[in-house]
Amino acid sequence: MPRNFTYKLTLVAVILIVAVFYLIPSLGSKLPSWWTSFLPSEQIRLGLDLQGGMHLILEVEVDKAVASSVERASQDLQRRMRDENIRATKPEANDLRQIKLNLLAESERAKFEDLVHNSMPDYKVESTRTENEGQVAVVLGLKPEAVKHIQEQAATQALETIRNRIDQFGVSEPEIVPQAGGRILVQLPGVKDPQRAIALIGKTAQLEFKLVDETVDPRNAAKATIPAGSELAYLQNRDRGTGRMNKEPIVIRSRASMTGETITDARVQFDSQGHEPYVTVAFNTTGARQFADLTSRNVKKKLAIVLDGKVQSAPVIQEAITGGEARITGDFTLEDARDLAVVLRSGALPAPVRILEERTVGPSLGRDSISQGILSALVGGALVLLVTLLYYRLSGLVADFALVLNLVLMVACLAAFQATLTLPGIAGIILTIGMAVDANVLINERIREELRLGRTPAAAVEAGYSRATVTILDSNITTLIAALVLFQFGTGPIKGFAVTLTIGLASSMFTAIVLTRLCFDYVIHRYRPRSLSI
Repeated sequence: MPRNFTYKLTLVAVILIVAVFYLIPSLGSKLPSWWTSFLPSEQIRLGLDLQGGMHLILEVEVDKAVASSVERASQDLQRRMRDENIRATKPEANDLRQIKLNLLAESERAKFEDLVHNSMPDYKVESTRTENEGQVAVVLGLKPEAVKHIQEQAATQALETIRNRIDQFGVSEPEIVPQAGGRILVQLPGVKDPQRAIALIGKTAQLEFKLVDETVDPRNAAKATIPAGSELAYLQNRDRGTGRMNKEPIVIRSRASMTGETITDARVQFDSQGHEPYVTVAFNTTGARQFADLTSRNVKKKLAIVLDGKVQSAPVIQEAITGGEARITGDFTLEDARDLAVVLRSGALPAPVRILEERTVGPSLGRDSISQGILSALVGGALVLLVTLLYYRLSGLVADFALVLNLVLMVACLAAFQATLTLPGIAGIILTIGMAVDANVLINERIREELRLGRTPAAAVEAGYSRATVTILDSNITTLIAALVLFQFGTGPIKGFAVTLTIGLASSMFTAIVLTRLCFDYVIHRYRPRSLSI
């Protein structure tokens, strides 16, 4: 036998045995418990077009993120002016990305402009106008470059927040891709409850803690009687008998005493009877200090917990809460509580998202696609095997053996790497079948030429492989580069095609160059034939 034959044979045997172990879980039979404890149990994951699911195109309303930023800046400006003893009216944000206020005296102008220059670099003084009684009307405008930065940050943060929510939702192999104009493509294979997924993805999850205005009777409250700085809201309660949601009026402060930006964790808990679920949230160090200060200053007062503008509960603060945790109660179902915990853990969206396109792919389409794809692969593979066998005779049988093992290796690699198989991926497998035979054709033709020149079978095989290998590597490496580019820059179906094509190229080179060479070496050195059937 040639040198290193045993080592090469051992290597090939080990690779094929490992491939079979990874392939068995995808064959559909139920695995015994001992198998899953010691051996691979990963199955091939199917894409959206094969197993069904959801296809969404979302649009982040980045302009609302800019408006929220301007509103927060106006509140911060009011605090800074108070610290600097600058006398002015309350800053008001408008829809033109401006902040308007009146300085109460001309002497405050220089100090105010220094404050804006040093503390608000994203804003500039657009206009000043002296009015009656010595007041100065000032308009601050958000700079265009700051607007662009906020919009880009909002789109990026929304993408990461949605990805975190989907990961915690438990979707296998989701496709979440940013697109131009603040849009996001979301594909969720295998989702069984589309409406729940949409609600989870689209929930803004703006958590606010607002004090209840107990000076107003909410039952008799009207817009004319609600004092400035307060607003009428509704607390939703579930009727125990009918299960319907009832609305109870409540008057709360317009400005939030604290938001959920400092939340680090959120988990579902149950009451002492183990029946009613609620959500506990944990704050970071800054949030814990803020919440302790808020509750210590408002003992025996009601604190409304508001999520996306809806009052979830309004408990009475019995004592200062210094443990860095808060409890969100309400008439939650267990599923509602879990979804709320997910969105709070993943963070609030910086701006609302709007669904531009929604499609649900049924699993029946996936089953048809799989059946047709498998049928086309079998028909194409059978034809290739038959033609190769008729044309190259016993050498064609070696090529066919390599082709079958190449298909086994491809499917096993898909399972081992947890790659997602899509309909274009099946097309990539079929394409690889043809390309795998091409390598064997090059080798067999080179061996034929060497035999015609009168060389012995051993010399012909040696020369055929040495000369054809360079050509095979050149052609496959250039195709591999193209496949990697498709994988890097493609999305969805294109990426699925690139995955199977890349795996197929690698496995076909292995089977064509290494596996078939072992077969020829074994036959030549074991039986020493005077000619080859080729």
